[in-house]
Amino acid sequence: MGKDLYEMGELPPIGEVPAKMHAQLVRPDRFGEPETAIRDEVIDVPEIGPDEALVMVMAAGVNFNNVWAARGVPVDVTKTQARWGEPTEFHIVGSDAAGIVYAVGERVTNVGVGDRVVVHAGQWDLDDPWVIAGNDPGLAPSFRVWGYDTCWGSFAQFTKVQAHQCLPKAPHLTWEEAAAPTLTGATAYRMLHGWPPNTVKEGDVVLVWGGSGGLGSLAIQLVTLAGGRAVAVVSSDERGEYCKSLGAAGYVNRRDFTHWGVPPAWDSPEWKTWFEGAKGFGKAIWDVLGERTSPQIVFEHPGQDTIPTSIFVADRGGMVVICAGTSGYDTMVDVRYLWYMQKRYQGSHLFNDDQAAAFNGLVRAQKVRTTLGHTYDYGETGHVHQEMGDGRLPEGNVAVLVNAPERGLTDLP
Repeated sequence: MGKDLYEMGELPPIGEVPAKMHAQLVRPDRFGEPETAIRDEVIDVPEIGPDEALVMVMAAGVNFNNVWAARGVPVDVTKTQARWGEPTEFHIVGSDAAGIVYAVGERVTNVGVGDRVVVHAGQWDLDDPWVIAGNDPGLAPSFRVWGYDTCWGSFAQFTKVQAHQCLPKAPHLTWEEAAAPTLTGATAYRMLHGWPPNTVKEGDVVLVWGGSGGLGSLAIQLVTLAGGRAVAVVSSDERGEYCKSLGAAGYVNRRDFTHWGVPPAWDSPEWKTWFEGAKGFGKAIWDVLGERTSPQIVFEHPGQDTIPTSIFVADRGGMVVICAGTSGYDTMVDVRYLWYMQKRYQGSHLFNDDQAAAFNGLVRAQKVRTTLGHTYDYGETGHVHQEMGDGRLPEGNVAVLVNAPERGLTDLP
């Protein structure tokens, strides 16, 4: 007879699902900084539907959406998940996981109990007419981010997912290495390959903001694999050298410039100071490349502080593609450069099954190096998200051991 609750790191027999589980929860009455908003609680293990799988989480990846969920801005995630008929009194953070399938619904055929998997974060209604018609699920009205728009995230002993989210884990990776890169890597894949005709091609220059971070470190590798030339934007020479070790052609240290943020009105005397800063930044890119070549793609996610410069330095006919706004959401676009130079300002959100599988295939083939910067323990979940929110994380992606009893395991101990 199994136990009702297993302690963290205590592994139930494969296929045995207890009644209760530990989970890192956010509740609306304590929205605030992650250090205090995200807390361990014991709750019921969720029941799965006919197209779903229950995964025992061995390790989970740390992403900025968990910081937003903890703070309750820009949205209250518990209200968002109510749209899908899920609980509204709590939210389990986490949109990246590596683990073992412990149960599957009656209609599931792509995975079985005992499979070692990573979980991608894209969910949608399987009966959505847009999806049934063969269109990109990433653009479906029912599209949502598991672990952000939905309740049952990865920072728990068990997580409930749609079975199509499960992809085979790379056998050579530890649980923590496997947990870290899927959301950021597949997001980067869609940004670079998902918006034709502005897809990365041989010889293309791609400016990668935050090149040493979880998203940027994988984008650099994807650009290099496609034959492009990545120029990283970083905050120190040390981080720049790290980017070069991943394949970047070079880097620009953003601390050499002071023109960040929403610029002054274009007809004001102060605007010229901003303009000189933006031109100097563009010249720094040319200096890295050794030629007057501007980025065909600008890989954006800071948002408010950087978009004006990104639009300015993108090449004629090039694209600025953005997936987040970590420095703020109120971006200013000087439309003179946008329309006259026929540039594209493209939003990009997460990925679809094919894009997630394509990225995971590169990881499994060891063509993409997972950039795990550090691994934290389950009890440090709130702390590590506070570090992320405050911009103090190390280079690369970051993971947390959930039910894996120790670091360095590639399978069960």
